[in-house]
Amino acid sequence: MEEKHSREVYPSTEEKELHVVRNHKDTVFRLLYQNREKLLELYNALNGTAYEDSGAVEICTLENAIYMEVKNDVSFLFDSQMNLYEHQSSFNPNMPLRDLFYIARQLEKYTLGKSLYSSKLRKIPVPRFVVFYNGTQDQPESRILKLSDAFEKQVPSPELEVKVTMLNINLGKNRELMEKCRTLREYCMFVERIRGYAKELEIAEAVERAVTECIREDILADFLSAQRAEVIAMSIFEYNKEEEMKKIRADEFRIGKAEGKAEDVLALLKELGEIPVELRERILSETDLELLNRWLKQAAKAGTIQEFIEKAGLPDIF
Repeated sequence: MEEKHSREVYPSTEEKELHVVRNHKDTVFRLLYQNREKLLELYNALNGTAYEDSGAVEICTLENAIYMEVKNDVSFLFDSQMNLYEHQSSFNPNMPLRDLFYIARQLEKYTLGKSLYSSKLRKIPVPRFVVFYNGTQDQPESRILKLSDAFEKQVPSPELEVKVTMLNINLGKNRELMEKCRTLREYCMFVERIRGYAKELEIAEAVERAVTECIREDILADFLSAQRAEVIAMSIFEYNKEEEMKKIRADEFRIGKAEGKAEDVLALLKELGEIPVELRERILSETDLELLNRWLKQAAKAGTIQEFIEKAGLPDIF
């Protein structure tokens, strides 16, 4: 069957100029899927359906429902389902808990004015949670994130559960889904092009070049042409945020290793006697792995706490 690519009508760049400044923390994915036809295309691709009436898609994203300063990307009612679609460039194991908070707000809104104390069963749409992942961390094509994984105590049959399907949409992954959904495929091509150019150019220039080339090559052409200024502003912000998250994760990993190494040093010193509070605090506050490795070797060789202090170059402890 020949793939249809309809010409969409979007607000002009001038009409969106102020919107760029106000919603610069929004996402390109969210902006792209504010369009009901594209949203229905994605729904059909995910569910193996062939619905055509995009007018039946009721977008119900809560503009002011923010958790951890991040809006839900797309929430909509269709075919008795309440769908929550999220795009992530960083793996987030807390999505089930975030979606639980969000769906509770949505269902509260959905049942507003309806009594929940009557003998009549109030029907609600079926919740469906999907995360589209296109980060650089290696992830499987598909995985299920469960709320119960976060429980402090594991139980065989959790009385509360939320399951989120995470789909890897990097190029080469989930080929069947990508073949069915042109918009999603082209969105990923656009993101990959930005990342590729960002390796050689400043991010602003990389985004400008990616947008220009994608329009010329008919990749999200209508969308990018109509929303050019906003897409550029959002893409720069998203890329910078993605890079910042990489640095944060690297720091967290380094600090985690440092904390573990410091505990190893203290474990050896504990065998030598009572560790002074000042020494314990000094060791636990150290984040230099090379220095901690030296201290670990010195602690292993020391015969007393005082000998370690002297060899470690910490005479100010006493």
